[in-house]
Amino acid sequence: MNFLARLKNLDWVLNSAIIFLVAASLISLSGSGQYFYRQFISCVIAFAIIIVFSQIDWRSFLNYSWIIQGLYYLSVVLLVFTYFAAPTIRGIKGWIVLGPLQFQASEFSKIALIIMLSAFWAKAHVGVAHKRNIFLSLIYFAVPAFLVMIQPDLGSVIILFAIWFSYLLISGIKWKHLLAAFVIFIFVGIFLWTSFLKDYQRERIIDFFNPGRDPLGVSYNVIQSKIAIGSAGFFGKGFGQGTQLRLGFLPEPRTDFILAAFIEEWGLLGGLLAVGAFLIILLRIIKIGLVGENNFFRLFCLGAVIMFLAHFILNAGSNLGIFPVVGVPFPFFSYGGSNLLTSAFIIGIIQSILLKSR
Repeated sequence: MNFLARLKNLDWVLNSAIIFLVAASLISLSGSGQYFYRQFISCVIAFAIIIVFSQIDWRSFLNYSWIIQGLYYLSVVLLVFTYFAAPTIRGIKGWIVLGPLQFQASEFSKIALIIMLSAFWAKAHVGVAHKRNIFLSLIYFAVPAFLVMIQPDLGSVIILFAIWFSYLLISGIKWKHLLAAFVIFIFVGIFLWTSFLKDYQRERIIDFFNPGRDPLGVSYNVIQSKIAIGSAGFFGKGFGQGTQLRLGFLPEPRTDFILAAFIEEWGLLGGLLAVGAFLIILLRIIKIGLVGENNFFRLFCLGAVIMFLAHFILNAGSNLGIFPVVGVPFPFFSYGGSNLLTSAFIIGIIQSILLKSR
């Protein structure tokens, strides 16, 4: 099959949904100067990654466990390097800075964990619910999660946990083991609360249970987001007419609150289209996973869906005030090259899975 034929056989419904979200993101960033141009360049690179990676036969890599393990340990090394050498940006030591380029190592750790756990559980077969396998999978999660937590990046830790826990649920774990794990994580949560979380992170969580407690402080972001969404109407205020956005009342309109910024100008209709495009992405990944030719590919698609869905729930939920603000981007929508390029990496592999199944 030549290149053009392979290109035609990609899932263009999936690609079109991604293109819609990326275009909506660029429209929201159009008045942001350098942010628009940086994101545009990242978008071009991201689609190049999707095309190139879709043409690779990833089945050959599955025969070499050292490659899969190497990616995982590379992510751990990058997280260690980040902690000791990265500058503090917005209170987090999470970005590796190379001249004008910045890369968030925690984004790569999410891909590495998905690949590692997919290969691990695919090889476990009948022993998936064995205590030893459950414990090993916990270690695979806990190492990067700890290194991300001390940055501190609570949002990424939650994403890593969601990925690991989703694999655990399909492993056939017994209810008594699941209950024991739940009790352990309660104590771990208490330990993290007292030892690792910064004051502003605790304040955000406390404010979630007591909204409006500090309207000019920790509650300010969510209040302005709700005003932006609530005042938009069905068709919005129009491009460039969003008062909360354009007058600077809405904080982080390019990242954490880009959904609120987009809805203010394009209305509930625009928000529904953005959410609809994202749901199409999830459904197409699930469909591709169901036709995957081996357990690794099926599990990889599962991990991708869980990762994207967890990002969306936390991001959209924080915009609506139903979840604490933990700094998680909206996939393919929020500004940020690290998340966009790693998401493209995942989509490229998924498109390759589709080509092999055809």
